[in-house]
Amino acid sequence: MSSGRRCLLLLVAALGGCASDGRYESRPAPVTPAEPAATLPQEVVRQPPRPVPPPPAGIVPPAYPGEHQGSSLIGRLLPLQIADRNGWAVDILTAFTALQIPPLPESLCAAIAVIEQESSFRADPTVPGLARIVWQQIEMRREKYGVPKVLVDLALRKASPDGRSYQARIDALRTETQMNALYADMISELPGGKTLFAGFNPVRTGGPMQVSIDFAEEQVRQKPYPYVRRDSVRNEVFTRRGGVYFGIASLLDYPTSYSQMIYRFADFNAGRYSSRNAAFQEAVSRLSGQRLALDGDLLRYRDGQPLAEASDTQRAVFTLRARLGLGEAEIVRDLKFEKSLAFEQTALYKRLYALADGAAGEHRPRELLPVIALKSPKITRQLTTEWFARRVNGRYRGCLARS
Repeated sequence: MSSGRRCLLLLVAALGGCASDGRYESRPAPVTPAEPAATLPQEVVRQPPRPVPPPPAGIVPPAYPGEHQGSSLIGRLLPLQIADRNGWAVDILTAFTALQIPPLPESLCAAIAVIEQESSFRADPTVPGLARIVWQQIEMRREKYGVPKVLVDLALRKASPDGRSYQARIDALRTETQMNALYADMISELPGGKTLFAGFNPVRTGGPMQVSIDFAEEQVRQKPYPYVRRDSVRNEVFTRRGGVYFGIASLLDYPTSYSQMIYRFADFNAGRYSSRNAAFQEAVSRLSGQRLALDGDLLRYRDGQPLAEASDTQRAVFTLRARLGLGEAEIVRDLKFEKSLAFEQTALYKRLYALADGAAGEHRPRELLPVIALKSPKITRQLTTEWFARRVNGRYRGCLARS
């Protein structure tokens, strides 16, 4: 193997260390699978969710706005200063229609607030200092593997498929779309690169809502994508239409019992049902006397699958098994529903909160903003999931005021 080829291999490995988003680096959020089939304990099967009561006599519930009303409404809700307001409106309403989500002011404003926070309504948002981040990661990897700098420089001067050298392309990096294209070219330039490196593409989120590419790929396996796919799902995430569709699906296309939208914003950042699960962890911590990280993950995961190794939360719940009247196998069975609404109907959830409410003499919260520090090469300040949720919630309230 030539020295240039060897260094290109090392360069690809180096780029693999540059993460695009900090929300999932320190604690990857597993992609939410479809709701489990009829595998709930019999106690749960016998107790379906309570039906929504009918409105009081004489009160007619508001009808969902149709296509015309939705178009008129979003025209009032979108910020005035954004470019191509009509294009944004069409892509947002198309996503709502495809996902069968009623375009109510609250839901539209939730999507608008996240777009505004994540990209300021830029379909391909820039990442400040992206080239610097990549160079830092390359240098760290070069030092780690003891590769002479002169060999890395030689490899980077090689011409890439667009005619520029890899060095020039790295220096010119401004957006995650450019980074994604660069990495794709690195893969295609190497023999067997697709097999060896496709799973290590450093761009993990993208588009105007910075949605997870893993989530998007799972989403199209569960529901039909409304657009004709000319490229991979990954590439669709970086388009405005695809980024908006997958972002709205991640934010709104799952049922919750939350009292406020801010908890969905936290979930968008930390993973579905993280706000509910963080409250559950807080209740477990109070009852067991054990300090727990309120991060919304009740089990340990790898590649979206729960591990056999018990989490801190799981071990704390085990100490309560006599009071709960549940064995360890039953506790694990119910904890596996933590990424679905069905968890709230399990024996574990109901009995745990019966104990927590009784011990406190009051109704303990069923929702809580997770406590998670955001880490990424892109982040230069100390930011948290709570910061993100409150920031988006402020934009959400401003949008509602426009309605």
